[in-house]
Amino acid sequence: MQNEDDLRGLAKVMDFMRALSILFVVINIYWFCYGAIHDLGFNIGVVDKILMNFNRTAGLFTSILWTKLFAVVFLALSCLGTRGVKDEKITWPKIIASLTAGFILFFFNWWLLALPFPSEANAGLYVFTMTAGYILLLMGGVWLSRLLKNNMFDDVFNTENESFQQETRLITNEYSVNLPTRFYYKKKWNNGWANVVNPARGCVCIGSPGSGKSYAVINQFIKQQIEKGFTMYIYGAPVKVVY
Repeated sequence: MQNEDDLRGLAKVMDFMRALSILFVVINIYWFCYGAIHDLGFNIGVVDKILMNFNRTAGLFTSILWTKLFAVVFLALSCLGTRGVKDEKITWPKIIASLTAGFILFFFNWWLLALPFPSEANAGLYVFTMTAGYILLLMGGVWLSRLLKNNMFDDVFNTENESFQQETRLITNEYSVNLPTRFYYKKKWNNGWANVVNPARGCVCIGSPGSGKSYAVINQFIKQQIEKGFTMYIYGAPVKVVY
């Protein structure tokens, strides 16, 4: 439950970061396309005063790049919490192409505002290229985060992340039952052992019908305990061993 609460809290933080990023994009468009926006009849006096105060105290709009840089920083932070998706193929060429195209469209479009066209046309081109660049940066950032977190290149079923190191030592004594195992870890199959060093404490073998309980476990218990000289009374179905 605590883990789920943490994940929900992280998702809310990431959403807030992305909202801040989008807010800086909107502010950039509103400030630097103000003439075209004003000609279209949009004029929010309260917002104008707030932005002018920001510019006077912090110099936020002294360069067209400042708000873009803030937008990209918050966008990158929001992508850090992105979780992997198992059914999506992600490759480096796709990531590089998306980030490169997004960077060019997002940062190198200031000259569109100085074209010898009506201000509304210039603003439209500026907004289009900036929006397209932002979407491409978002896509590239999300893909990169998924790749770095989960390495989902060819592991579509998340097998690599669900594998773990198991016991590879053979531990024996006069009572032990040792079952050979095979497990997947670090992109290769490994041989291991399930060592039951004190079977007298009680063992339970659980599985669906036909899963191989008798063949893989019960028969091995019987065989190895007989080899070690123990007397057995075996009865019933499922098989039960009594010492």
